[in-house]
Amino acid sequence: MKIGVLGAGAMASVLAGRWSAAGHELFIGARNAGAARTLAARLGVDVPSGSLRDAALFGDVALLAIWPTGVIAALLQAGAAEGTLAGRVVVDCNNPVETRSFTLTTGEASLAEQIARLAPGASVVKAFNQCQAGVWAMDPPHFDGRPLTVPLCGNDPASKDITPPPFNVRSSVHEYGGGACVTRLIQDLGCRALDVGPLHRARHLEAMAAVVIGLLFSGTDPLTVFNLVSSTAPSAPLENRNHEEGARASRLPHLDSGDAVTR
Repeated sequence: MKIGVLGAGAMASVLAGRWSAAGHELFIGARNAGAARTLAARLGVDVPSGSLRDAALFGDVALLAIWPTGVIAALLQAGAAEGTLAGRVVVDCNNPVETRSFTLTTGEASLAEQIARLAPGASVVKAFNQCQAGVWAMDPPHFDGRPLTVPLCGNDPASKDITPPPFNVRSSVHEYGGGACVTRLIQDLGCRALDVGPLHRARHLEAMAAVVIGLLFSGTDPLTVFNLVSSTAPSAPLENRNHEEGARASRLPHLDSGDAVTR
């Protein structure tokens, strides 16, 4: 799958790194050309970089990982209003949360819905917004022996299919539809996808993230998550969980929790 990454912060870095390791083709675009080059070089010598517009035009999927207050300006700079993202899946992992009272700043419509209005022809999917970057760096993100469940929402009818056909990293995203494409990206991280409905449900996902961000700013463990737990899905034995906790702690970088979860 070809993925244009718009942004070069913590979320962009971790998700791009995991997807690159899974065999996807990446292009890094940012407002700061130097930051884009630095991230691309860290991912591999063959990873190209350039402007936000270049990243928007690169692939079948675009990850929008921009500081929330800069999302609208970044979309305009990327040419979204001119159709650069038309026919592409746009993954929105951003959270419009102010960090005094930890409330949303967008009013009635979610940020994801606003992105859809500013990117005509794009299939916007809200996903990856519930955790800070350190969680996505876990390989895999498992808690109490259970894989992390990642909620996603979007208006593409194909997003209801969370069991996509056999995958080829070179194949077009349009074989899968928006949600199924994002489902594969979720599965590539070792997580489970949970389709929670059409794009207006992003209002609820962003509100859930506001709770997590408030907890992180209060000093809670940066790896704090909401996870879906079923009584029919047994957890791993205690000794396996202890080993899992120690292994993941040893390989996690230090990240600023508040900054990472909102980018």
